[in-house]
Amino acid sequence: MRTKQTFGAIPMPVARYASSPVTLKSALAGLDAFESTSLAPLERETVAMTVSRRNGCRFCLALHTRLLRAQGAGPELIAALAEGGALPQPRLNAVARFANALLDQHGDVSREVWSDLREAGFTHEQALEIALGVGVYTLTTLANRLTESGE
Repeated sequence: MRTKQTFGAIPMPVARYASSPVTLKSALAGLDAFESTSLAPLERETVAMTVSRRNGCRFCLALHTRLLRAQGAGPELIAALAEGGALPQPRLNAVARFANALLDQHGDVSREVWSDLREAGFTHEQALEIALGVGVYTLTTLANRLTESGE
């Protein structure tokens, strides 16, 4: 299971989904699918941190902060992701901006945000992969909050 490899273990909040086997199965399958996208690890963590911050999941922010540090992300990037500020790397900033636009506009992303993503070198396929990550991390952050593990 790729999720266990990514996190080092099944995170306790994910284990709490077991009271709903279909939720657990869906969350794990979604996380595994997102990990297998063409997005680079820092790009995936940018999506995860963006959704975690937006949905107020403190457990998620702490977990993904640890993963970012393990990937060699600097404190400036981590702080910007945690606070919702502009990211120091233009490519990652385009990812965060796109993820925020997906959430804000319910998928109806403006031409400007699309153009920024494309100019940063992302494909239409990768835009859909960002949408996948937004969906998966929306599920997990809300489930974490619901099971009181996000507090």
